[in-house]
Amino acid sequence: MSAESMRRVERFVGSELMPVYEKVISGERLSFQEGLHLYQTPNLSAVGYLANIVRERLHGDRAYYIRNQHINYTNVCNKHCQFCYFAKNPKDGGPTPYTFTLDDLRESLRRYRHVPITEVHMVGGINPKLPYSYYLDLIRVIREVRPEVHVKAFTAVELVEIARVAKKPLSECLEDLKAVGLTSIPGGGAEVMSARLHALLHPKKIGAEGWTEVARTVAKAGLPQYATMLYGHIETLQERVEHLIRLREIQDETGHFLAFTPLSFHPEGTYLDHLPGPTGVDDLRNLAVSRLMLDNFPHIKSFWIMNTAQISQIALWYGADDIDGTIHEYEITYPEGHLGEKRQVLTRRQLLKNIEEAGRTPVERDSLYGEVPPKPEREPALLPLVSR
Repeated sequence: MSAESMRRVERFVGSELMPVYEKVISGERLSFQEGLHLYQTPNLSAVGYLANIVRERLHGDRAYYIRNQHINYTNVCNKHCQFCYFAKNPKDGGPTPYTFTLDDLRESLRRYRHVPITEVHMVGGINPKLPYSYYLDLIRVIREVRPEVHVKAFTAVELVEIARVAKKPLSECLEDLKAVGLTSIPGGGAEVMSARLHALLHPKKIGAEGWTEVARTVAKAGLPQYATMLYGHIETLQERVEHLIRLREIQDETGHFLAFTPLSFHPEGTYLDHLPGPTGVDDLRNLAVSRLMLDNFPHIKSFWIMNTAQISQIALWYGADDIDGTIHEYEITYPEGHLGEKRQVLTRRQLLKNIEEAGRTPVERDSLYGEVPPKPEREPALLPLVSR
């Protein structure tokens, strides 16, 4: 690059970020201090610019989406995490407890039988009364009703519970689950991997070491997996960077993570509802910093349910190459229709429109990021976009 070009870059990113820029251009790994600096600098546009360099190096102008269905099979949970709306104690004004029967699951799956989804994403609370056979039967029912789909199910926390009720090692349970049709593991339950936050927010749940061990076991079982970070509550910027570096180290070891999704915390209805809600600025910064720090993760996803569809459009220029999918059902952040204005479905046409409006090229993917050829379908009319 010419001296004049370098001066133009420096005028935009600022002299304090030029060392980071030079490492990004050369493909060098960023340090903890550099990650912290990216969180602290007021120059969000520069952070996004740097993240976009990496994003376009990996994916050009391609932006991925998936046609999927989310299923939450139970909201009964004995963990009582401070940040959870989904399974908050009903005595405290939380949702009514439920657990799917197998017929409930069949009905939920058949509701969208006309939509050519390629993935069912299924997670739930930790209901200690559920037997081992129930978890196997959930997968069997999905395969019975929609044999063609990829089944992504059971976070690390759920897997620990499944092994507990099975009374056998997790490695053996994973082989059983694979045999009935499980094909990948979602990334939830990692929260922010910090001993301090574990003690304060989710002491009954597995901590950083537990989540890491599950990730290693899943990798040994040959199951692709995903990773997340729940930010925007009481974590520090240092803890965010430490979380990203820990994930990077696990990926160096296993190579089994397909994508990373930063998840913004929504305080309404939780035990932390005194905290402010998420902002677009924080959402974009977390996506950009994640793309820059997680140099060994192929994909960074902006989960539009939490970030809104509009912020996810901008995110495609801030490091994200994926905006997730049609969703259809999702209850963990807030229930359908909560506060009136929040719809949790986008049609394929809306996803295409959003990506194209953002100046990117939409690519429908499957769960492993293979390209899905076009399929005819009957879709409902365009739905209202999600707003906070």
